[in-house]
Parts: sequence; structure tokens; C-alpha cells
Amino acid sequence: MSDGAQRVGPAMRPVVQETYGPADLSGNRIFAGGFLNFGYWQAVDLSLPLSEVERIRSQEYLYRHVLDSSGLPRGPRVLEVGCGLGMGCVVTLQRYGSATVTGMDIHPEQLRRARSAHADLLREQPVRLRFVQGAAESMPLEDGKFDAVISVEAAQHFPDLGAFAAETWRVLRPGGRVAVASFFTVDDAPGRPQELARLLDTYASGLDIARPVKVLADAFTETGFTDVRVASIGPHVWPGWDLWLSQWWAPGTWPRNFLHAYEQRILDYYLITAGRPGQNTDAGTATGASGS
Repeated sequence: MSDGAQRVGPAMRPVVQETYGPADLSGNRIFAGGFLNFGYWQAVDLSLPLSEVERIRSQEYLYRHVLDSSGLPRGPRVLEVGCGLGMGCVVTLQRYGSATVTGMDIHPEQLRRARSAHADLLREQPVRLRFVQGAAESMPLEDGKFDAVISVEAAQHFPDLGAFAAETWRVLRPGGRVAVASFFTVDDAPGRPQELARLLDTYASGLDIARPVKVLADAFTETGFTDVRVASIGPHVWPGWDLWLSQWWAPGTWPRNFLHAYEQRILDYYLITAGRPGQNTDAGTATGASGS
């Protein structure tokens, strides 16, 4: 299929519709800066009081870590699946000065907010940044369009990880790479979904779907990806996230149970990377990336 423009994706699940629409999770103070992720706190001093400055930095650092793991060429064409308000798209543009970035999200309200937040950039550089509506399992995008596909803290919502892997393969060029950061169960032991539903409201409501990380890794392998790697980054996510939450939530309240689930070896945060085999005809890697 040479053009995905007519592809029809699955219907949005009601809990996703509500959380990212009328409820507007992005307006919650715990997601300061609009990135909508738990953060990567490795470079943040957790012994000092945390402010919104450190919180926003942690969320940007998560994107930087994902991008740095993607092995991007110079001037990459990047797709972000589940782009939310598009803050990660802007980080990508800043980090790779000649990049072109497509932000895709299933929720029209999130895309409306993204276009509003980045109206000046969209107007000034329409070739470099765009936002499109689409589902991870059925992307309205051309075959072989991108050098990299990234997804940051969205895959826990995707109903069909196999279909996501297949669509990622389709829209990547040969030699392209995918990098996904999200949280999964550590194994497929019986009862994991029930354990998480008892601990965390987002699993009880069905917003987050309990699956072992092996499901996504196997989906990439079965689709044809090679160099599939799974790395736990939980030590750099959960303690900082829990410390940030402690400003509003007491120990034993459900949001604090993310750290508890990690400590009990039920849940972890992972970075999963893989490559589509083929010739990379771009010259060199992204040695011109700005920042660190």
C-alpha cells in the first residue's frame, strides 16, 4: 500500500476519549509543561525540593533519552505516535535542526490543543512540523515515509501491539528505527492485570492495559524487525515520579502505587528499540544534534 491516506483506524476507546478530551489530563499540574509523561530523572537532583522547572526538565529528558537511542541520521524524518500536545515534537525539532516531524494522535482534542500551542511554529515552518489524526494500529501515512518512529508513554493505551508493530514497519523506510518508551508488566504471570487493577485506578478503569513488555518485543520480532532490545529505565523514572507526586498524594494513595508496583516487581518502565533491515542511504548519523 503506497498511501495510507484512506486507512480507517479503530474507534477510540471511551476511557481514552474522556481522559484526553473533557477531563483534559494535560491540564493537571502533575504534568507541568504539557509533556504528559512520568519523566526521566537521572540528571535531576532528587535530594533537593522539586519545582516545576525540574519536573518539565524530567519530561524533556525522557524525550531526549528516546531520541538518543534511536540512531537517527542527519535531517531525520520522524513520526511520533501518540504525540499529545506536541511538546516532544518540538524537542525533536530543537535537537535535530534539520528534522521534519509528524505528530500523530488518535484524539482530535489533543490535536486541536497541539495546533493551538504551536501555532507560530506551524505557521513559520509548515514543512518541518505537522499534526495528523490517526490510530497506532492504522496510520494514515505513506509507506516508507520515515527514518524513525518514536512513541513516549502512549503504548500502554494501544489495544493491539501487533498491529502497531506492523504499521510501524510499513511507514518506516528500510534502515529506519523505532523507539518506544512506556510501562509494562515485568512478566506474564497469572493475575498481573488483577494485581494492577487493585493497585492503580488507571488499570482498573481500563485506561492503561496490563501486558508484559515481551508482547511488544515479540511483535516487533515477528513483524521482521531486528536488533530488538528491551531496557529497563525504571530506576530513572519511578523514584522521581513518586517524589513529585508526594507533594499532593499521601503514601498509600493509588498514584503512589506506581512505585510500589515497581518495587514489588509487577510493573516497570522500559525503552524498546528495533530496526527495520535495509540499506540506510543517508550520510552519517545525527552528529549535529544540539544539546545533550
